[in-house]
Amino acid sequence: MVLPVLSALAEPTRLAAVRILWDGSEHCVCELMKRLGTSQSRMSRHMQVLRQAGLVVDRRDAQWVRFRIDPDLSPKVYAVVQAVMAAENPGERHAA
Repeated sequence: MVLPVLSALAEPTRLAAVRILWDGSEHCVCELMKRLGTSQSRMSRHMQVLRQAGLVVDRRDAQWVRFRIDPDLSPKVYAVVQAVMAAENPGERHAA
């Protein structure tokens, strides 16, 4: 359960996407693309990996797809992601 999460977070673009989503808000894939400087197809592949790892959920909003951290993360997975986020930016906390 933790290994797919760590594997998903090992890729810099996916880690950056999770960092953006870690604020607790929903973010449009168009925003993620712009902020991370990547194409729509590449961003979609990255988000699919994060979704398969159980880190994010999505919803369709007209032609856009919006992502957020899965609110049902297990405590173990939440602790792992929180530790990764803290190691990258000490003092930053997830907005529940």
